[in-house]
Amino acid sequence: MKIPSIKRTITNTRRLAEIAGVLSRFGFQQLLQEAGIYRMLGKSKEEIHGAESGTHSELPNAVRVRKVLEELGPSFIKLGQILSTRPDLIPPEWATELKKLQTDCPRVPWSEISSTLHNEFPGGLNLLFASIDEIPLAAASIAQVHAARLLDGTSVVLKVLRPGVRQILEEDMSLVGVLAKVVEQYFSNLGYSPTAVVKEFSREILKEIDLVIEGQSADRMRHDFEDDPNVSFPKIYWEVTTRNVLTMERVHGRVLSAIDPATLSLATRRKVVSIGTDAVFKQCLRFGFFHADPHPGNIFLLEDGGICLIDCGMVGQIDKGTTDQLINLVNGVIRGDENQLCRVVLALTNVDPEVLDSREFHLDLRHFISHFQSENLKHLDIASLLSSFFSILQNYHIQCPSDLMLLTKALTTIEGVGEWLDPSFDIISHVEPLIREVVMNRYSFQAIRKRVLDLLQHSFELMEMLPNDLQRFLEQARHSRFTLNLELKRIEDLSERVMSASRLMGMAMIIAALIVGSSILILADRISKTPASFIGHLGIIGLVLATLFTGGFVISFLLPKKKEK
Repeated sequence: MKIPSIKRTITNTRRLAEIAGVLSRFGFQQLLQEAGIYRMLGKSKEEIHGAESGTHSELPNAVRVRKVLEELGPSFIKLGQILSTRPDLIPPEWATELKKLQTDCPRVPWSEISSTLHNEFPGGLNLLFASIDEIPLAAASIAQVHAARLLDGTSVVLKVLRPGVRQILEEDMSLVGVLAKVVEQYFSNLGYSPTAVVKEFSREILKEIDLVIEGQSADRMRHDFEDDPNVSFPKIYWEVTTRNVLTMERVHGRVLSAIDPATLSLATRRKVVSIGTDAVFKQCLRFGFFHADPHPGNIFLLEDGGICLIDCGMVGQIDKGTTDQLINLVNGVIRGDENQLCRVVLALTNVDPEVLDSREFHLDLRHFISHFQSENLKHLDIASLLSSFFSILQNYHIQCPSDLMLLTKALTTIEGVGEWLDPSFDIISHVEPLIREVVMNRYSFQAIRKRVLDLLQHSFELMEMLPNDLQRFLEQARHSRFTLNLELKRIEDLSERVMSASRLMGMAMIIAALIVGSSILILADRISKTPASFIGHLGIIGLVLATLFTGGFVISFLLPKKKEK
């Protein structure tokens, strides 16, 4: 084993012991036992079961999980925050509880932040900044924010990654990957692959610690709204931006989370909700690139009445094909066409077609359609429609695309902002013209004309390639060089079952041979009438061995086995 592998194994073992201790303290000893984690720590079931759980075991499971994630640090806090956006993977009440995960963390000392800045800008901070405030404006689980001024006097903020957080995240994600494999090995009825989910989460988390990506996202959204005087995003100063430090324009305004709605006039509150709703729905339905976490802490109210959205680390992107399928979903609900909804599910997920053909699935779709069906788009709650649609998929263990879950999160978050600022504001009626425009554009003359032209282009390309493909086919037929590729799924399981059956058959034959041979030896000993002969003793030993083998054979069936995938 290489030295780095040994070091990582030791680190993982220590971290695993820490995780096991926290889980035990919050009353999750049963999970440690069922998943077999106690074996990885070299402990017995009795030691795990006897660990103290304090008063935490009386709390609901969702609350205990949130507290566990908070205690385990930034990696697991971020994992929980991302998991809260996936109600298709966890129960809705768990997703609601995980949304409460803290974002305000202990401050990193200025000496460590200063060391990071000097490493990122070795030429000298005095050549780039006129001043940097040592007292942070905010501190989250991954980064810390400081006010600063450039040499030309421009007021900016520096978002600096917490020292060592990238290494911590990478090590924790490696360990979480190992734990996911253990969970997937022992629990087969989750409806999704834990290892695939961890890979997705790792990709999102590791993307958030590259501040260049966040800066690019902010620039793109600022460009999308450059003609809108009411919506803005911070300007990024790329000459003083790296993977670990993001320098952006300082927003002069009031963050919504720090404002008491009662201090704002009704007109101001309605204007803020109107602007925020328009911005998020335009991003989701028109631009296909959206801010996935528009909560009050990420929205600034500007002096001119506009808003500025910050913290573009969590963004979502929907391609044209997915947007078209969402339009087909809305159209299918309005028309009451459950077959169209099945086609949408088939296009968006990796569902088994047999599930779509089941009577139960179609019955659930009919109930879903009857709940949302109306004559037109008026009062059609898109966020609620998507949430209910994904709940149906979850019931049938159909994993939803992550981009659609981020879309639902963005829409429900901005709806929550609207209910907080002005509960009387009808968001659905407000965005009805935009939704109608998007749906109608899907079936407009120009859209149909474009699809027909695309179809003709693909058809001509197919006809152009057909002669070459036909010639290649005939040449292979002439020389008898056809190759047949077969994909045998779960062949490993079949091989393992065959080997297991062979071992069992072999053991049974050995036991039977011992019984028969020992019986013959004992019978021969009695016939010979020779007292205490060697043949009789040998026969008795054979029967004892056969009894022991038979007992072990029976016990092996009675012992609990690990669950299959």
